[in-house]
Amino acid sequence: MNTTFDVLVIGSGITGCATARALSRYETSVLVLDRGSDLAEGATKANSGIVHAGYDAVPGTKKALYNVRGANMYEALAGELGVPYRRCGALVLAFDDADRKTIEELKTRGETNGVTGLEILDRDSLLKLEPNLNPEVVAALWVPTSAIVSPYEMAFALADDAALNGVQFRFDEEVLSVTRDPDGCFTVRTDRETWRCRALVNCSGSSGADLHNQLSARKLTMIHRRGQYYLLDRAMKQPFDRTVFQCPSAMGKGVLVSPTVHGNLLLGPTAEDIDDPLDTATTASGLSDILKKAARTWAGLTTRTNITNFSGVRAHLTTDDFVVGPCEDCPGYFEAIGIESPGLSSAPAIGLDLAEMIAGYLTVSRKEAIVPYPVPPVPFHDMTEEQRAQAVSADPAYGNIICRCEVVTEAEIRRAIRRPVGARSVDGVKRRTRAGMGRCQGGFCLPRVAAIISEETGIPLKEVTKNGGKSYLLSDTVDVFLKGGHDHE
Repeated sequence: MNTTFDVLVIGSGITGCATARALSRYETSVLVLDRGSDLAEGATKANSGIVHAGYDAVPGTKKALYNVRGANMYEALAGELGVPYRRCGALVLAFDDADRKTIEELKTRGETNGVTGLEILDRDSLLKLEPNLNPEVVAALWVPTSAIVSPYEMAFALADDAALNGVQFRFDEEVLSVTRDPDGCFTVRTDRETWRCRALVNCSGSSGADLHNQLSARKLTMIHRRGQYYLLDRAMKQPFDRTVFQCPSAMGKGVLVSPTVHGNLLLGPTAEDIDDPLDTATTASGLSDILKKAARTWAGLTTRTNITNFSGVRAHLTTDDFVVGPCEDCPGYFEAIGIESPGLSSAPAIGLDLAEMIAGYLTVSRKEAIVPYPVPPVPFHDMTEEQRAQAVSADPAYGNIICRCEVVTEAEIRRAIRRPVGARSVDGVKRRTRAGMGRCQGGFCLPRVAAIISEETGIPLKEVTKNGGKSYLLSDTVDVFLKGGHDHE
């Protein structure tokens, strides 16, 4: 195949999806390629989910510019797309005079960046806000505009919106080489196809510098930095209502203790420079380091309700700033490279800017009309009893609970597979519906989820995977049992 698109986007993480959605508002043909089996398979699926307010980024950098602009877009964007979001605020703790000086500098930096409401709180005020804080705390920077979001759910919604408006997505397709041709177009060779495009966009995360260096004489160097996490089970009342940081270091914002939008508690991340950008293992030493550091925030720390550990790899450029925009020595090539923290916060603003730049380069106009995004129904878990009765009456599949831990229904799983960019793996369903994210981590619902994927997609049951590739779940005729009508009730 040698199909030419107006724009080809490499990477379908949060930045790639935000860019694709913004491009879908223009009269362009757009293709998004990703080596993963689904959207958000890289750093987007494994980060803290914090919409940083912008107090930490150095004034005048692209990190500062896009952090503040993007964070200010999130509440409206999440509401428009039906993505879980909560402005819970954040605290940056000080335990001694050196820390106090740091948080005062962060306050000044944040105000320079345009962050509002920043305040230094004393010990008594802090313990009233968060009684479970370590009583040795002496002060903290209060950041009322900090928020939390589900990063992968935001990516899914952005991609679905883009797909409804004409963007095409292809997965399991790794880009091997990119070249700029004499006619000004680009040839993109993958392990499966060859593509051509008039404008090329590099949102490829950990591969960003490698692809950049194929097209530009100005070379970039990337460091792959792994962060490991603990995830604690949902609770009616978690020990902290706000995101709690310690003072940042050169390696990042440090170990945090934070609620998630779904009611879990998150501890982490570590900051370990590694050679392999795909190495998302968790280690005994890394997890031990999290507990040691988190205990300074939460003196009563317990992992009794820990349900899983995970890690993600963030792409850190040695320039210590984002690279966003057109490449100076390669016309038609645009990039968003080194989009580490605060990349999640920055993504909506980066996507808008890139799309506007690309539209100007291609001299294309905005569409007169777009397909509106259908906001999804409230999750069954969060419905009132009256809403549940109405849902079951409209679709009896709502009455079949597939995941007991998270109260996810058959109807919701089938809808996740039928979305414009739908799930094709068990983990794809998990991240779209939370089936398998509870205490048993899929021990109960996984077989039935796999069977529904097979029914909906026509993929033979033994070819259904956990997370793409060769992560097959079955190897014998057990599929006969699974298709035999058992609903595990």
